[in-house]
Amino acid sequence: MKRSPMKVMFKLSKLVLPLWKYMVLSVAAGTVGHLCVTFMMVFAGYAILHALGYAAPLSLTILCICMVLFALVRAFLRYGEQACNHYIAFGLLALIRDHVFQNLRRLAPAKLDTKDSGDLVSMITSDIELLEVFYAHTISPVMIALLYTVIMTIFIGATNILLGLLALCIWMAIGAGIPLISSLAGNDAGEGVRRTAGKLSSVLLDNMNGLSEIIQFGAGTKRMQVMDEMTDELLFWQEKEKSRNGNQAAMTGLFIYVADILMIAACFALYANGTIQFSQALIVIITMMFSYGPVNALAALGTGLQNTIASGNRVLDILEEEPVTKDISGQKDIPFENVKIENLGFGYDKQEILHDLSMSFDKEEIIGIIGRSGSGKSTLLKLLMRFYEAKHGKILISNTDINQINTSGLRKMEGYMKQESYLFHDTILNNLLIAKEDASLEEVKDACRKASVHDFIMTLEKGYDTIVDDHSVSSGEKQRIALARIFLHGGDFILLDEPSSNLDSLNEGLILKSLKEEARGKTLILVSHRNSTLRIADRKYEMNKGVIS
Repeated sequence: MKRSPMKVMFKLSKLVLPLWKYMVLSVAAGTVGHLCVTFMMVFAGYAILHALGYAAPLSLTILCICMVLFALVRAFLRYGEQACNHYIAFGLLALIRDHVFQNLRRLAPAKLDTKDSGDLVSMITSDIELLEVFYAHTISPVMIALLYTVIMTIFIGATNILLGLLALCIWMAIGAGIPLISSLAGNDAGEGVRRTAGKLSSVLLDNMNGLSEIIQFGAGTKRMQVMDEMTDELLFWQEKEKSRNGNQAAMTGLFIYVADILMIAACFALYANGTIQFSQALIVIITMMFSYGPVNALAALGTGLQNTIASGNRVLDILEEEPVTKDISGQKDIPFENVKIENLGFGYDKQEILHDLSMSFDKEEIIGIIGRSGSGKSTLLKLLMRFYEAKHGKILISNTDINQINTSGLRKMEGYMKQESYLFHDTILNNLLIAKEDASLEEVKDACRKASVHDFIMTLEKGYDTIVDDHSVSSGEKQRIALARIFLHGGDFILLDEPSSNLDSLNEGLILKSLKEEARGKTLILVSHRNSTLRIADRKYEMNKGVIS
């Protein structure tokens, strides 16, 4: 979603509320610190006047003591300001990551099926990390600049209101006008950098995952060409962004010199016509020359803020995206008895997949579903898991609408194995325990025996403590580990999508025997292209273009 920069900053700023006390401390420390710097030079100006014989509000000794004291206070406050800012920034980054992962869990699997994994990785890592610039170096500098400008406008305005208004206009031009002009001149650069960086991450991840196929088919040159094109596009946006940043820095520096000349001219013009005294003119000029710190910091924000806003916009897209189905809670948990599907219809976007489908599954029954690819078999299982919501019709579990069953209860009741399961980079034991965290080792081994994978695991040097990942075992071994998860989970309603597609006939026979035994007291749905897999089914359905034929 495309949001205006102000809207992005407003939404990101709202996240600071839990840490508002630290933000107040940071702003107070920063404002007083900048005032110390300015008034060190103001007191130096009074010291010069004192040396020239002009009247000064304080003695030379006190002026020198104040300058030293202000320097020490400035150092202490600067440290406090930065400590508070970075405490806020890194605390909020941890909080944002937590919110992002929570929302990704809510969006999974339906919404994440359509998202690019490389782009998501880029968003979770570099985009969130870039928000540190906003929280540590943007919010407090803006507020510090505002407070400082008000105080110093009053200070200069007390000498002469026209000089105060001139100073205010100069500070506004540096802190707001120049960054705004620069932003309008290259508004799309930061967004282009973040968007292209995400695409490049995606291409790189694809190439790493498909490295074997690239080598096998000699596609390296073509894949490298794609990466080169993406890199060139990224360099284009980066050059555009750096050019804009350089122009803004040059414009700001030039304007400060011009502003100093304007203030000197205005002061001596007023001095010449007797409106102000020489001492007042000198103090105003010195004050102005050493007053650009806060607004200059504000102007410098624009050089990195565009990137940050683009990153913030991408993070907000995830945080504000609504899932296809929302978790249900607060309902009474029900035991599994049976399943009824009544006139079920579903489609992805405008493509209809299931048409007025009606089926029923009783307890202690094995149901086989066969059909060509694209006939809606896997989609039916996803609807039974409530990953998606039906367009029309009903799914009743134990005579209760699936949309009125607690999500946690539904997940506990059902055991679902996809065509392609995933192994985490962890031990085999921990990969299995995600199905049942409190399972004993003996329970794990029993589930693996049923899945005909225990003997394989025991051949490994560290057995169940062997580290594996999604690429370190064969497809057949990975499929059997996935089946062991289902056996360990122990749900009363088991949904298996092509559970034997990567198994040889011997292991298929052993696993089918285990499934037959496991189905006692439970309901088991087998989706498969193989008639041999469905031989244990009590009933079979054949699906064709979303209907039962």
